[in-house]
Amino acid sequence: MDSDIWSNLPEELLDRILCFLPFKSIVHLRPTCKRFKSLLFTPFFLSKFHHSPSSSSPFSSFLLLSHPHFNRHFPLYNSVSGIWRESSVSRSLLNPCTSSSSLLSSSNGLLCFHHPSSSSFLVSNLLSRSSTLVKFPKLPFTFEFVNLVSYPSGFRIFVFSSKSVFLYNSKVRSWRTFDGFEPILNDNIHQEGVYRDGHLYFTTSHPFSIISFDLEKGVWGIFLDGTPMNELAFARLVMAEEGGDENKVYVIGGVGRNGISRSLKLWELHDNSNSQYSWVEIESLPELMYKKLVSVCYHNYEHIYCFWHNGLICICCYNWPEVLYYRVSRKTWHWLPKCPSLPEKWSCGFRWFSFVPKLYASF
Repeated sequence: MDSDIWSNLPEELLDRILCFLPFKSIVHLRPTCKRFKSLLFTPFFLSKFHHSPSSSSPFSSFLLLSHPHFNRHFPLYNSVSGIWRESSVSRSLLNPCTSSSSLLSSSNGLLCFHHPSSSSFLVSNLLSRSSTLVKFPKLPFTFEFVNLVSYPSGFRIFVFSSKSVFLYNSKVRSWRTFDGFEPILNDNIHQEGVYRDGHLYFTTSHPFSIISFDLEKGVWGIFLDGTPMNELAFARLVMAEEGGDENKVYVIGGVGRNGISRSLKLWELHDNSNSQYSWVEIESLPELMYKKLVSVCYHNYEHIYCFWHNGLICICCYNWPEVLYYRVSRKTWHWLPKCPSLPEKWSCGFRWFSFVPKLYASF
């Protein structure tokens, strides 16, 4: 093509043309000029590249470990290859960074940190090395838990604080306040809500139910009443996010009497007809693996939290460095090996997240 024609093309048209190139070719173009170097990280180009035919994700998905022993770096485990690697966070990304900064939530390539030195939450994209600070809605400000929900065009931060819900919308850059729902805190202090179709879902115990929070209207509702089994010591909700299992709903529960779990079971929610739901038991954790799980959590079930990751149902404990997971496609249980960079002597504080790096994850 004539260089004059190429140089006079509208920028939007040029971006559309480049979207059809393979990802590796786009990376190779970066050193050729300043425009191509910055192009890769512009929101417009990233959104176009995401929807183009060549945009199948070039990045692996990982289980990410956050722990006080690690300073500005996060061990990553590739569940497909079974390989550990490290991901560092630059000083500029978390600047001004303090030792008390902690990772709270992950969603679609974005990470949300508690940034107490600036009285803010910090939302960052490690892959594009970009971040933004979100000031607390009021001072002083304390909270029980945080959920980050990322969209192609922005994100929301759901914060449960002092029986109220604070909701931040990056599109309008403002907070709104709604009534809380205290029963979700009974034994869910480390369990994030599960996002689907504009709602966050949580479980309550005594009695068991699944409740939802509408992120647009700020309204609580009951999604489902009724327990998979009468004698549940604890229950955690997981929803599948991709592949043939997409939108399937699972509950992992400890079964036992008088609040003491004696076994761990997995149920799937079936939609029979006319919105009539029923729980179907699909698996039980083998006895030896269950004994190990309760020995590390010491029957403190509030330390147990679960999430979905790339076809796996992950069961984690706040005070133990290994992850128990169920591979849905093979119907098998496994323990994830301990992180090799973890020192021999460690304290509690293990927070695991599903992390899928995405260049187009925007603010």
